[in-house]
Amino acid sequence: MNPLVEYVPIITTLFSIYFAKEIYEHYKHRKTQYLLWWTIGVITFGLGTLAESINVLFGWNEINLKYWYIVGALLGGWPLAQGSVYLLMKKKFADITTWIFVSLIVVASICVMLTPVSLPEDFDQKLTGAVFSWKWVRYFSPFINIYAFIFLVGGAIYSAIRYLRIEKAARFKGNVFIAIGGLLPGIGGSFTRLGYVNVLFVTELIGLILIYVGYRIIKTDKHTAKKVEVAAKA
Repeated sequence: MNPLVEYVPIITTLFSIYFAKEIYEHYKHRKTQYLLWWTIGVITFGLGTLAESINVLFGWNEINLKYWYIVGALLGGWPLAQGSVYLLMKKKFADITTWIFVSLIVVASICVMLTPVSLPEDFDQKLTGAVFSWKWVRYFSPFINIYAFIFLVGGAIYSAIRYLRIEKAARFKGNVFIAIGGLLPGIGGSFTRLGYVNVLFVTELIGLILIYVGYRIIKTDKHTAKKVEVAAKA
């Protein structure tokens, strides 16, 4: 019987649907590229936990493993990070890095789909790239994940410091939540490489909740500031 923690991805998937719907409505109103990328990021986050949900509900299979690795280990937090790149960096830099990493992810995904799978005798039915026969396939993900970490977590920390200096407490707090939320799945992913996949399930849920809380704090603060500005002009 599966431990209860293995059912956590189901909750994370459902929450990601709610989060994606809300942020997409925000994007339709603002029409900014960073919100579009954040919407894609929340969707891919949910697609990754969907694969984990399928594994616990219906059992292990090779197709779901490779799907999980592509949307989880390769895409992972990259679309969310790319949203931060479009928000904080020049558009030219954001466009160039988009093409570079999309190309890298496409190549890596093809390699993942083509690699044979070799299951050990004591295989525990967990989702892990350790069963790939082409071990070098797993070398793609660190480059993508390091980039995602720098701009998702680093971008949130940079924004938090900036807002702290200009005494905007709500936006500082929101970015702190986003930074911690972006960090947690990476920590869980490190445990996955050591064989502790269940740790990832918990850190994914907590991480996504913290990112949502941070997003809501910042969104609410901006909405309040806009209303005050309109009232002042009236």
